[in-house]
Amino acid sequence: MKKTLLFCLALVLGLSACSPTLVPPEAPTLQPEKVSGEEEKNITPAMGTPLSDEEATRLMYELANSDSQQAVDTILKAEDTRFIAVFIELLRINQMGVFGNIGFNAPLEALEILSGQSIGYDWFSWVEWYGNTDLVPPPGFTGWKGQLLAQIDPEFEAFLQDDYPSAIRTEEIVWGGVKVDGIPALDNATMIPAAEADYLIGDEPVFGISINGDNRAYPLRILDWHEMANDVVGGVPLSLAYCTLCGAGVAYDGRASNGEEYTFGSSGFLFRSNKLMYDRQTRTLWNQLTGEPVLGELVGSDIKLDLLPVVVSTWDAWLAQHPDTKVLDINTGYNRPYSPGAAYGHYFIDEDTMFPVWQRSNLLPNKDRIYALEIEDIPKAYPVEILAKEEVVNDTIGKTEIVLIASRGEVTVTGDSQRAGEVFYNAGGEVRAYVRIGEIFSPTQNPDTVLDSKANIWQITEEALIGPDGELAPRINGHLAYWFGWYSFFPQTLLYEQP
Repeated sequence: MKKTLLFCLALVLGLSACSPTLVPPEAPTLQPEKVSGEEEKNITPAMGTPLSDEEATRLMYELANSDSQQAVDTILKAEDTRFIAVFIELLRINQMGVFGNIGFNAPLEALEILSGQSIGYDWFSWVEWYGNTDLVPPPGFTGWKGQLLAQIDPEFEAFLQDDYPSAIRTEEIVWGGVKVDGIPALDNATMIPAAEADYLIGDEPVFGISINGDNRAYPLRILDWHEMANDVVGGVPLSLAYCTLCGAGVAYDGRASNGEEYTFGSSGFLFRSNKLMYDRQTRTLWNQLTGEPVLGELVGSDIKLDLLPVVVSTWDAWLAQHPDTKVLDINTGYNRPYSPGAAYGHYFIDEDTMFPVWQRSNLLPNKDRIYALEIEDIPKAYPVEILAKEEVVNDTIGKTEIVLIASRGEVTVTGDSQRAGEVFYNAGGEVRAYVRIGEIFSPTQNPDTVLDSKANIWQITEEALIGPDGELAPRINGHLAYWFGWYSFFPQTLLYEQP
């Protein structure tokens, strides 16, 4: 289903066969070097005498503009494996029926000859195979791909430009099935008092955010349809970036490290089944999971967004802890079936991914929920199931002593998916992390407190653990994610295992 869904989306968007004209650049621009620090990849397939850069760029555009068997023959004769990326793009674009003038078999035949692989029409598997190679595309590939995808949405071309610096392989950027802002962000959406939120169910999940005493709840049943909320909480500009595909709701401070303030939308693009968000000020693409720009004018500037505190809790639990909380109004101005599980319930119960992810680990099932921390540039993942059983986990990352608290257990959802009917799935758990300043903590009967090694009671708050004499153990900001989503960007991650 995952492989056919993408092509059905093209029909939903009303795409039709057409004969576009892609215009090659006057002087092709070489691609930037690939991002470093990833796992060792497969050896590049053998390559004969390659075409010149100018000839390669010309043939790339010719392939998109005409049914040119001569161009294919020239590429195959040169054994130019740079065109594997080109033929993978054409294979998918043909399967979606965007172009009517390219032979359906030509990309596949050329792919299998150049790569030595027999994968067939399975675009999903081609992308995963390619990700595990060190292949590079022809010069000008990014701009060519931008023009190609502009047949779906003209705005796509502005994101994919050859002269933009890139921190990722643009070959791995895939269309997610919607146009730019086809999943609309909520901007300063109306918040209402808890007493007026009669649409909520007590055990349904909410994102809970508390900054400077301003407590707010963002129900997942609404954020499932929007995946981004730009807001101001406690005087702090915030972007709650939610990737439903990788299970991560990350709260970012909109005030970036360069002193500028950014708000974000959904680009319609994915990278390893993670949404690529874009800032509205420069239209640079950003990695939703890391808060870093990956393609556009801000790349290379060392800009990064700081994390803000966020938890996934049940509505009842969040309200009990924060009786003055405000909550997102269900009247958002958009016509969506805002019920639990309606948008992605079918995906949440499926162990597979909807889009290609080549960098995986079998240490945990793909969609096991983990709590992710990165401290001293050391990433570590904590299975929520283990945290919920232990309730309090004392650990050390690098030289930082930490404690993770999950005393309210896991959050589960019974919902009604538009595609799968009634569904039951795990939405994570209410996890918070703190610096433990030399203490060893343990759980109590009260989920709002912990004990230190001297049996003193500490209060759990959003800002810190507070000791009996006013001592503070400050909060460390992290977030939930699916295991596959975290590992795909942090293959060097440590994994907490139950003692």
